[in-house]
Amino acid sequence: MRTSFDESQPIFLQVAEMIEDDILNGTYKEDDQIISMAQFASTFQINPATAVKGIALLVNDGILYKKRGLGMYVAAGARKVVMAKRRVHFYNELVLKLLDEAEKLEMSVEEVIEMIREKDRG
Repeated sequence: MRTSFDESQPIFLQVAEMIEDDILNGTYKEDDQIISMAQFASTFQINPATAVKGIALLVNDGILYKKRGLGMYVAAGARKVVMAKRRVHFYNELVLKLLDEAEKLEMSVEEVIEMIREKDRG
């Protein structure tokens, strides 16, 4: 988990993203309990309401669920939900912008693909 927040987006969105990252990298698995909102707020020195707002996003997306009196847990299939959500974001926010910039530079899709392959070659 990262230890600081940046100014590029609201903190509650970064809280949600941090938990999603931990689900993707295997820190949290299905039915694992995440740290409490109070612990989250204390650890990262943020307002507890901010932590609640970020976690609420994940509950609304079906990534987390609440066990009354026990805390928040990772939902079944959460990793797949996060992957699908992130793939859509990756395409819309990165791939389409990359291709738009390539078009401005009069680069073909094939040239872009070749540049990507070059990275793998080292």
